Amino acid sequence: MKWLIAKYLITSAVVILVSEAAKRSDRFGGFVAALPMISLLTLVWLHLENQPDVKLANHAWYTFWYVIPTLPMFLAFPWLLQRLGFWWTLGSCALITMACFGAFALALRRFGITLL
Repeated sequence: MKWLIAKYLITSAVVILVSEAAKRSDRFGGFVAALPMISLLTLVWLHLENQPDVKLANHAWYTFWYVIPTLPMFLAFPWLLQRLGFWWTLGSCALITMACFGAFALALRRFGITLL
């Protein structure tokens, strides 16, 4: 139980770090948010929990493929925010990401990479 609490505290501290950095500097906050800190923490947690190397490798492999279809959302968000307001933009970006992910997963399936 202590281990789980420690994981929660450290992981949530990373999220707080990103939001605090973003409050102080748009560029630095974006830079810190773009770092794969959560993915790296996940790899550390898996390693410390004695998961097999194949599990760690698969996590890194799939994370790479799952990041790509999220990128259009980061371009759409600033443009939509000026037109729709925050909540509609957030919902629209979630839909954009789902559509991009679906299309990307279908495209990758042709190359033998199964995401869904």
